Amino acid sequence: MNLFNESTAQLINESRRRFLKQSGVAAGGLVIGVVIPQHAMAKFTQGAEDATFNPNAFIHIAENGDTLIYCGRCEMGQGISTALPAAVADELEADWSRVTVLQADGNEEKFGSQATGGSASIRTMYIPMREAGAAAKEMLIAAAAKVWATSAANCKADNHFVINTLNQQKLSYGELASLAANSPVPAKPVLKTKAQFKYIGKDLARHNQGDIVQGKLTYGVDTKLPGLKYAAITHCPVLGGKLKSCDKSAALKMAGVLDVVEIPRFDIPFGSIGGVAVVADNTWTAQQALKLLKIEWDLGANQSYDTNAYKAMLVKNVENPAEVMVERGDVQKAFTDAAHVVKATYTGGHLSHSPMEPNASVVWVQKDSCEVWAATQSPADIQKVLGQYLKREPKDILVHVTMAGGAFGRKFKCDYVHEATVLSQKVNAPVQLTWSREEDMRTGYYHSINAQHIEASLDKSGNVTGWMHRIAFPPIASLFNPAQGKATKDDVAEIANHPFGIANLRSENGDAPAHTRIGWYRAVYAIFYGFAYGAFADELAHQAKQDTLSFLNKVYDNNKDPKDAEKVRRSKGVLALAAKQANWDKRGALPKNQGLGIAVHYSFNTYVAMAVLVEVNGDDIKVLEVNAAVDCGQVLNLDGATAQMEGAVVMGMSYSLRTEIVFKNGAVVNSNFHQYPVLRINEMPVVKVHFVENDEKATGLGEPGLGPFAPALSNAVFAASGKRYRDLPFTPLAI
Repeated sequence: MNLFNESTAQLINESRRRFLKQSGVAAGGLVIGVVIPQHAMAKFTQGAEDATFNPNAFIHIAENGDTLIYCGRCEMGQGISTALPAAVADELEADWSRVTVLQADGNEEKFGSQATGGSASIRTMYIPMREAGAAAKEMLIAAAAKVWATSAANCKADNHFVINTLNQQKLSYGELASLAANSPVPAKPVLKTKAQFKYIGKDLARHNQGDIVQGKLTYGVDTKLPGLKYAAITHCPVLGGKLKSCDKSAALKMAGVLDVVEIPRFDIPFGSIGGVAVVADNTWTAQQALKLLKIEWDLGANQSYDTNAYKAMLVKNVENPAEVMVERGDVQKAFTDAAHVVKATYTGGHLSHSPMEPNASVVWVQKDSCEVWAATQSPADIQKVLGQYLKREPKDILVHVTMAGGAFGRKFKCDYVHEATVLSQKVNAPVQLTWSREEDMRTGYYHSINAQHIEASLDKSGNVTGWMHRIAFPPIASLFNPAQGKATKDDVAEIANHPFGIANLRSENGDAPAHTRIGWYRAVYAIFYGFAYGAFADELAHQAKQDTLSFLNKVYDNNKDPKDAEKVRRSKGVLALAAKQANWDKRGALPKNQGLGIAVHYSFNTYVAMAVLVEVNGDDIKVLEVNAAVDCGQVLNLDGATAQMEGAVVMGMSYSLRTEIVFKNGAVVNSNFHQYPVLRINEMPVVKVHFVENDEKATGLGEPGLGPFAPALSNAVFAASGKRYRDLPFTPLAI
C-alpha cells in the first residue's frame, strides 16, 4: 500500500494487509480513501478486498459497478452529504444514479476530524475528495489500458465506463474494479478544469431527497432497538443549581414506569448539568410521569440572573473605558480634529438553537461495549465524554451518526448523550432519551448576550479618521473556564482585523461574566459584529450625507494594507453585485413607506452582501425582497448553496425581529415556540441569491449569510421610516 505525504511529496510504503485490516476490510472491488489530518497528509489506498476505508472520504466500486461513498461530516440539512460526494463523483466520471452515499460512523482514525461546524467542511475537504475521485478514475483507466494492451492516453472515462478512443470499445467500472485495485495509486492525480465539471457548480438534487419527502430517513429520535426503554428528563432551571429533594412516589406508581433516576452533574465540558429522569416503556409515559415528580432545587448563585439588568450592565461597561486590546495610530487626536464624531451602542440578546428535532439519542451500555445512535455534530466529543464517564478508551465507544433535524451548533454538545448513557447503565438496557422542547429551550446552551459601543470621527469630506470599538459579551470560553469573565483576545481580534481602512483605531474589551451556558450558535460572533459594523456604517454614511454603498466603497478603498487587498476586493465585489441586483440606484423611486438597505460582512472565509427591501407601517415591518450576493469561490451544488442563503434569511429575520431568550430569577422564561416565534412560511420574502463567478478556493456557506442580514434590514427600516433599531431583536416579546 502507498500513503502519499503532501508535506514531503513522497510515497510511503506500508503493509497493505495491516492497513486494510485496521481499516475494516471485507472483499472485492476498488477502494479509495482520503484523510485530512492536522498536518494535511492525504492518504490513498487500494485493494482487491472490499474496504469501507478511512478518513473523511471513501469510495468503493463494487464488481457490479455500484459505487458507495461515505460522508465523514454530519448531515443536518445543509446538504454536505450531497455536495462533497458529488465532487468525488464528478472527478470519478461516475454515473450519479449509480452512487450511494452513506453517513460514516464516528471514527477519527479512519475518517479524520468529523466535527461539523465553522463552515469548514467544504473548505478543508473539497480538494482532497476530488483527488480521491480523480485517483480512482486514473486507476480504472490504467486497468482498461492493460486489458486492451494500449496506452492510458488512448482511454477516457465517461459515465461509469472507460472507453478506448481508438475503437470505441467500452469496459464498465464494475468490470474493471478488481483489476484497478491492483494498479499503482497516482501520487498527483490530475483534476478537471472548471469547464469540464459535470456535477460541481450545477443544480443537483440531494441524494436522499426522496427518502426525506417520504419520511424514510432515520433521525436521532427514530432509532429503535429490541428491548428499548424510553426516558424524559428535567434539569435545574438555574445553571449551577443542585437537587435538594425529589419525591418519586407518584411517578413510580404510574403504569409503565420502570425507574426514576437522579443524574449527578458531570463537571466536564458537554457533560450533564445534572437532573432527574424517568425511564418507562414509552416516551409519553415517561413525559407524563416526569410531571408527577415533586422536586425541590437549590438554585445556587446564578438565581439572580436577569437579562434585562444584565444587558443594562453590559451597556454601562461598553459606554465607559475598558481594557484596551489593540491600538494603532492616534484615536484621540482624530476625534479632537474631527468635523463630526458619531456614537452608537448596539445590543443583542441570548438566542436558542431550537432545531426542529430536539436533543435525542439512544445508548446501549454493556459490560464490554457502548453503542450510541445520535444526531451529532461531533462524534469524537461523544467518545471523549463517554470515555471519561465510563472509564473506557474513546475508541471503544461506537457512535452511529444519524441524520440531524437541524443543529446550528447545539449538537456539538453531547450532554443529552451522556445522560442517556447514565440511564442505560442504570437500567441495564438500551435507552432512548428525548428532551422536550421546553427542556431544550430552558436548559440548553445560548448565543452570547452582547453590547458594543462604537465612536468614529469624520473629516469634512466624510472620511472616517478614527474608530473606537468597545465590546462586552460572555464568551464561549466560559464553558471550559468559568473564571473567563470577558471575551478572549481572539474573540476581540475581529475589530483590529476588520478590512475597513481606518488608520487610527482602538478596541476595548468590557467585563461580562457568564451566568448560563454559552455555546456555538450558527455564525457565532459574526451575528453581532456584522450587525454593529453594517448598521454603524449606515449611520456614518447618513452623517456624511453619502449613500451607504458609496460610503462603504470609500472606507474599503482607504485600506492600503497589502494583506487586506483580497478582503477589500471581494467585499466590494459582493456589494456591487447585491446593489446591482436590488436596483440600488433606483431606490429613490420607491413608495414612501418602503426602503432599501445594504450591508456586507466577511466571515468563515466567505463574503456575503445583502440588500433588503422592506415596507414599514408603524411598528409593522414587512420584508419584501432580499438580494444576497455571495463570493464563496467555487460553488459545489448550486441548489444546496442557494438553500443555505435562503435559510440564513429565515434565521436572520427571526432573530432580527423577535426571537430572544429571556432570563428572570436565574431561569429562562421562554418555554416553546409561542414565546420564541421563528419565521412562519407566510412571512417569507422573495429571496434571490447571486454567486460571484471566479476561480477562488471553495469555502463554506453554513454560517456567513447571517452576518449581513440584520444590519441590511435595520438600514432598510431607517430608509423607509427614519427609525433606527440598535437592539436585536427589534420588537422583543413581552414575556
